[in-house]
Amino acid sequence: MKVLGYFLICCAIFQFSFNAFACTSAIVSGNRTINGRPLLWKNRDTGEEDNKIERIEATDSTYEYIAIFNASDSLCREAWMGYNSQGFAVMNTASYNIKDDNFGEMDKEGLLMTKALQRCRTIDDFQALLRSLPKPLGVEANFGVIDAKGDGAYFETNNYEFVRFDLKDSPNGVLTRSNYSYSGREGEGYGYIREQNAIDLIEEHITNNNFTPAVFTEKLSRTFYHSKLNTDFTHSDAEWIIDQDFIPRRTSTATIVIEGVAQGESPYLTMMWVGLGYPPCSSIRAVWLGEGGVPKELCGIGVGGHSPLCDLTVKKKHEVFSLKRGSGKYYLNLQLLYNRHGNGYCQKALVENVFRYEQGYAEREKRAKNFFTIH
Repeated sequence: MKVLGYFLICCAIFQFSFNAFACTSAIVSGNRTINGRPLLWKNRDTGEEDNKIERIEATDSTYEYIAIFNASDSLCREAWMGYNSQGFAVMNTASYNIKDDNFGEMDKEGLLMTKALQRCRTIDDFQALLRSLPKPLGVEANFGVIDAKGDGAYFETNNYEFVRFDLKDSPNGVLTRSNYSYSGREGEGYGYIREQNAIDLIEEHITNNNFTPAVFTEKLSRTFYHSKLNTDFTHSDAEWIIDQDFIPRRTSTATIVIEGVAQGESPYLTMMWVGLGYPPCSSIRAVWLGEGGVPKELCGIGVGGHSPLCDLTVKKKHEVFSLKRGSGKYYLNLQLLYNRHGNGYCQKALVENVFRYEQGYAEREKRAKNFFTIH
């Protein structure tokens, strides 16, 4: 019995640690948003707790782009989600059911997305890039992309091939992915419950055609709804809950929405809404291309390339996950996020971020009037 118990504990620990590198994501057609602009969302999960946002200037052979990087990536070699001056945007979620070889040098998704941001204008350009790069690619991922034409797609990609799923073929104008691929081996992979959480939470917005970036940053990334248990713990009176199969997780390090452009708008009106650190505690910022478009507190200007704003959020996260002994790290103090007094970290962030969104859209209107709308 002792051996069996030890085995089950090891299995549980393995599952938690293996599934730490995971994300939940969606692509939304402009036909489903309130302003006609497509959305690309990713709730990032990674073992790299410290993230930053950086703008990379154009060269003679590459486009200007903005992306999220690990703080430790001092050269900004690996982009984990971003967009460029052509209105092309890309992100990924790890997949665990489409790799069919034993090629050992993996986890090159960030390098591939950097190449895409440097070179691609459209979704078809991204497809051509996947075909042209030397094989094996060193990836097992679902790449989500949108472009300035309003097109969107997922590319379920392994070392040698990919399967493309176009947004225009989705009956409800939305595509979602977590940590398995629809074209992969059935029943394998991870994130089935998290993806269903997202599907359930966005159902009303599909019906009402009223998607906004805040649906993802302020709702999905801050809600402790569990589809398998058919329970939303968000506003319960529970003090401690187990951090298992929610969209926001202990390993969540950012919630990001890239808002594309509507028909006739300049690609330079593409914008990115960023919440660095643990999403339930995060403060949202609008990010733009061009000089000064990335708020300084998001950049890696701190010690070790840290973002000051990310550091503040991570500090709050460590209070939420304060238990250290045994399996304590898998428990979160929900009362620090939501409570009857209305002063939980998440509750205060939700109030603040109303202003942040107003501020971001005001800047967008200013840019549209002054410079960038195509007539």
